[in-house]
Amino acid sequence: MRIVVALGGNALLRRGEPLTAEAQRDNIRLACRQLARIAPGNELVVAHGNGPQVGLLALQGAAYEAVEPYPLDVLDAETEGMIGYVIEQELGNLLPAETPLATLLTQVEVDADDPAFHHPTKPIGPVYSREEAERLAREKNWSIAADGDRYRRVVASPRPQRIFAIRPIRWLLEKGSVVICAGGGGIPTAYDAAGQLQGIEAVIDKDRCSALLAEQLDADLLIIATDVDAAYVDWQSPSRRAIAQASPEALDGHEFAEGSMAPKIQAACDFARHTGRPATIGALADIEAIVQGRAGTRIDRHVDGIRYRP
Repeated sequence: MRIVVALGGNALLRRGEPLTAEAQRDNIRLACRQLARIAPGNELVVAHGNGPQVGLLALQGAAYEAVEPYPLDVLDAETEGMIGYVIEQELGNLLPAETPLATLLTQVEVDADDPAFHHPTKPIGPVYSREEAERLAREKNWSIAADGDRYRRVVASPRPQRIFAIRPIRWLLEKGSVVICAGGGGIPTAYDAAGQLQGIEAVIDKDRCSALLAEQLDADLLIIATDVDAAYVDWQSPSRRAIAQASPEALDGHEFAEGSMAPKIQAACDFARHTGRPATIGALADIEAIVQGRAGTRIDRHVDGIRYRP
């Protein structure tokens, strides 16, 4: 079975943890223990988030005032290489020695006129108190938004249109390689008026990019791995209910949190609608059961309505 797994940011850095290389490696090691359970016998593609990492690099770059800060597309590329390296190494330490692994820097085309550039929603960097976030927003001309009971910087998150590396990803899968790609939603690029491909100042949502990746790879299953066991209706209410299965159409009338569950639901629904194959949102710790269809929220075009967990 060809499986695309989109690792949430919590797989790399848990909320409130320091943005250290050691903390990230410890979390990636735990994530790779789960991925190693489903790699044998399957074709595995791993994508991942980069919000905390790209935000940290932006802060570090801003502290060096001798040159202009690097643009977000360059920082996206840096985080793809950094995180891919650690995932590749930790996963390689768990799989049989003959298992090939490859990390690809992945350019992704976006529309330079996407409305997202006028409505930033993608959280990056560390969390702040409201007072600190508002101060930084004034000083650095940031957009900020609530993230739970804290605040984070938010940037434009245009929809991915095309993944340029689909052919080499296919080639690697056909040779038995585990492929790590489209990290952080890929490197955002757009064609200019002269037809030249250029980087663009944005961070693509990794779940939407993973859904497009899974669709273009003809994946059998898309797994959006996060830190909750399922998607919930009325998440912040005492009457919240975990969704076991749902059709994309049945979820259209429900609201989910922007910047967290909403893009996951949208990505899973897009994949299910376009391919007729299932996408599942669930906890990384349950990944074996997710592959077997026994855990998470399974979004499937062939399901009628919504079925809730007991």
